[in-house]
Amino acid sequence: MRKAGENKLRRALLVLILFSANALQAQQTTPPPDPPGERAKLKESCFSFTFSGLGGCAEELFTGVPFHIAVGSIAPQDGFGGGVAYVGHHTTTSWRNTWNADAIATGNGSWRAGFYMKFVHTPNEAVGVSFGPPPPVEENLMGLTEHTVFGLYAQAISLNKVTFLGLGPDTTEAGRTFFGMTETIVGGNVVKPFSGQLNASLLGEMNGRFVSIRESNGQNSPSISQVYDEATAPGLTTQAGTFQLGEGIRIRPVFDKDLVRLNYSAIYQQYFATDNFTFQRLTIDLGHQYALHSKTRINEPRLNNGPDACAIDPVSHPECPKPYVRNFEGSIGFRFFTALSMTPGGNVVPFYFQPTLGGSDINGNSSLSSYQDYRFRAPDVMLLRESFEHSIWNLPIGFTLMADEGKVAMTRGGLGSSPWIHSFSTGLTLRAGGFPQVYLLFSWGGNEGTHTIANVNTSLLGGTSRPSLF
Repeated sequence: MRKAGENKLRRALLVLILFSANALQAQQTTPPPDPPGERAKLKESCFSFTFSGLGGCAEELFTGVPFHIAVGSIAPQDGFGGGVAYVGHHTTTSWRNTWNADAIATGNGSWRAGFYMKFVHTPNEAVGVSFGPPPPVEENLMGLTEHTVFGLYAQAISLNKVTFLGLGPDTTEAGRTFFGMTETIVGGNVVKPFSGQLNASLLGEMNGRFVSIRESNGQNSPSISQVYDEATAPGLTTQAGTFQLGEGIRIRPVFDKDLVRLNYSAIYQQYFATDNFTFQRLTIDLGHQYALHSKTRINEPRLNNGPDACAIDPVSHPECPKPYVRNFEGSIGFRFFTALSMTPGGNVVPFYFQPTLGGSDINGNSSLSSYQDYRFRAPDVMLLRESFEHSIWNLPIGFTLMADEGKVAMTRGGLGSSPWIHSFSTGLTLRAGGFPQVYLLFSWGGNEGTHTIANVNTSLLGGTSRPSLF
């Protein structure tokens, strides 16, 4: 396990160095007034055989249009993947339609492939052709117009190594097992803004989910069926096709000259399946960011983009942000997150749709990072996070500190008596232009040792997240 962690750390550091070289090069050069075509930029950047061209070459290789290299940490335990992505678009007077397709694979045979479309409604916004650099954009990107966005997607993922340690707050490391999983998601979503003052939107989604669980042999712990059965891991023997709906609201207002930023969302989801696997889930996520400088950027995903795109705005600024900053950036954050499940009658939540805390979850989100990945799994979870992040000089590399407190329970009422679990983390982050976000974390404070996490996000910075796997 230590050797695998060191290899992941080396790969992430390699990406960090490559992307940082681009940031340093970008600070010393001025973009040409008439950007050359994609082939010309590749030729100029990647065949100049100079160190200064390394950054530009990385930018073209990892964020270029229509093709670029796709990279990312596919899921905890399954490694760092690489592949190819394709990005295209078609713009009319009222719509900007984009499509992304990508496929990546990892060293242990895991893979992910997907196709994602966005239909962005842009009425009464003239689209024309202009020459030279685009007009300047505010650093925090809050002045851009919110659009109605319809999304369609189809994604399949196959993971050969996922950890399962049982359900609930009282599990132990001795119960660790592994399983393999394939999930196909076909569906769509919509975002409809309704209040510019509150930056508020209504959310909707509709998904078909098809999961297959398999053994994971040859690991340093048993395969899941050697320790657990249908009673202790619901859904282990039969995985029913699931039709899932979701409705929600999100508000992202800013106050005090953009220094106080809120990101609140509430989503109610319904999962319809046979074999007593029908259930509902309410997810509440309340994020608070207090910017320490007026030019601190907001790094939330831009819903106009697919996961392989990083455009600032679909019409006025279809380019990616530049991979450098001109000012110090820093923020203090507070977040409250909870996922509460409701099971009618004698129904249960299948274990593969239950959220987890510890290390990183199956979507790559970190929580209680001093514990191993997927450490605590249950139908009901709660998480509190306090964070601090600041740029190192005016580079896109940042230093971060985080403190997490979380708990899990088998019932909503059980969250009250379930014990709080603590973890602390420190490390480096990289947010450079449209490159995937990279973070290196060293975590401690739990009662099961320390944990080092090296992660490269599965989407470009500014791209939307991929469909959740649970």
